Amino acid sequence: MKKVVISGSSKLQDRVNYWLDYFKNKKYDILDYPKLIEQENYMKDLPIVYKNFYTALENTDVFFLMNEEKNGIKGYIGASAIAELTYVVILNLIHNKNIDIYILNMPSEEVSSYDEVKFWLDKGWVKIFKEEQKQ
Repeated sequence: MKKVVISGSSKLQDRVNYWLDYFKNKKYDILDYPKLIEQENYMKDLPIVYKNFYTALENTDVFFLMNEEKNGIKGYIGASAIAELTYVVILNLIHNKNIDIYILNMPSEEVSSYDEVKFWLDKGWVKIFKEEQKQ
């Protein structure tokens, strides 16, 4: 069974739930995904959430960035998501991992990481998630 990590904004829980159902129905083992952290526990829980998420990234077969529209920006990629995407690209380049890396949408040019993501797409290190790639 292929393992997947879903990345993206935890504030888009309806879309997170959609993609969780999607990958479950495709028989993927979901290692981690964006979760909301209770405000009162935020500072205590965030280091644990980071550690678990990045450990999952090291053990996944597929990285999927659900860069949905957010704040009126199509293909939104926030700071945490670009860090996660970068980490997986580096795992492949430096540690010879063979993680399939997909983003849902081409990032908007308004996204600060647009140039880097476009470069990675042009190099073939990252792919846009397309209907025919759905397994």
